[in-house]
Amino acid sequence: MVTSTLSIALVQVASALEPDVNRARLGELVGEAVTCAGEHGPVELVVLPEAFARDFGKPGSDVSGYAEPLDGPFATAVGEAAREHRTSVVAGMFETGEDPARPFNTLVLRGAARADYRKIHLYDSFGYRESDRLTAGPPAPCVVAVGGWRVGLMTCYDLRFPELARALVDAGAEVIVVPAAWVAGPRKVDHWRTLLRARAIENTVFVAAAGQPGPRYSGHSAVIDPLGDVLAEAGEGPAVLAVTLDREVLEEARRTNPSLANRRL
Repeated sequence: MVTSTLSIALVQVASALEPDVNRARLGELVGEAVTCAGEHGPVELVVLPEAFARDFGKPGSDVSGYAEPLDGPFATAVGEAAREHRTSVVAGMFETGEDPARPFNTLVLRGAARADYRKIHLYDSFGYRESDRLTAGPPAPCVVAVGGWRVGLMTCYDLRFPELARALVDAGAEVIVVPAAWVAGPRKVDHWRTLLRARAIENTVFVAAAGQPGPRYSGHSAVIDPLGDVLAEAGEGPAVLAVTLDREVLEEARRTNPSLANRRL
């Protein structure tokens, strides 16, 4: 059923190196997010950052020992938190794959809907080599129905590839959710903000991005509307952002800027 609004909460929080610590915090963090967003009505979607199940550790660290199956402890805890607080939850983890030494960087979505998205574009940039330790997911868009809206999933470095955002929108996405651990550094916050707005504007779509906070990561979780207006943005530190998305805004943006309809392929 199509609905007129979608209430979301982004949780900008640092993941620990101990998986049991992160699992134990899930219920509390989702509960805090739902409470924070309560004035907006029932929260349909809570978004936590990339690699929330266990932080990446030092650059180049072997994370294979922290990989889990999709029915393992972390994904199960995400589902339990979603049920307890009557919402849907997205969070990042390392998933076991065919190569035990190189797991997937995966987003799990649990709640009224279920989806699993394996990061397509690994962070082989700015001096990092994520592909040395992880396996890329298949290049296919992941779009799922949440609260009467079509939600597309991408992870962190995926944001730098406009083809994926367009594929998500062509698959019906009205909101693109971007959990991230956007490494801090010169120009990185400026790139993050610019790319979030670009993906929203060029696709006339809402973009909701939840990052890990500083000092290691860039923070600045944000929600952008389909004409590029910033509806909410965090600073560098821990934060929760609560925003209600309005379908009328989406439809008006696509009337004002019908670039999707005007494409010539």
